[in-house]
Amino acid sequence: MALEQYVDWSEIESLVLILSDLIRKSSRLFSTITTLSRGGLIPARLLADHLGIQKILVDPTTISSDSLVVDDIFDSGHTFNKIQSLVDDPSRLFFVTLFVRRGKQYPKQLVYAKQTNDDGYVVFPWDKLEFQNSLK
Repeated sequence: MALEQYVDWSEIESLVLILSDLIRKSSRLFSTITTLSRGGLIPARLLADHLGIQKILVDPTTISSDSLVVDDIFDSGHTFNKIQSLVDDPSRLFFVTLFVRRGKQYPKQLVYAKQTNDDGYVVFPWDKLEFQNSLK
């Protein structure tokens, strides 16, 4: 049985730096960041600061292909597929996450900082309470 993987703020900051470097090396320029409110909002804010992007769009119904899409983890692929269906030009989607689930197949538009240790639940600092409540 896999154990949960706790992530602290120090690791989050390191992963955001890794992603910032990977994004800069891509030579893509982004006018906005797009994210989902539950998992990606905090990483999106941190990346916005590092990349100098002023506008963060949350839970949009359409997404411009010049918007950087940010989430905390690529797990089942459901969020990615939902986002991809909302992008005006899906071939230009640039989707970044702090973590990807080890052992999954990743779409070519996905950029990530780290793989999970196993298939255990990743507990981010912003969802500790949600995780604790799920154990009740």
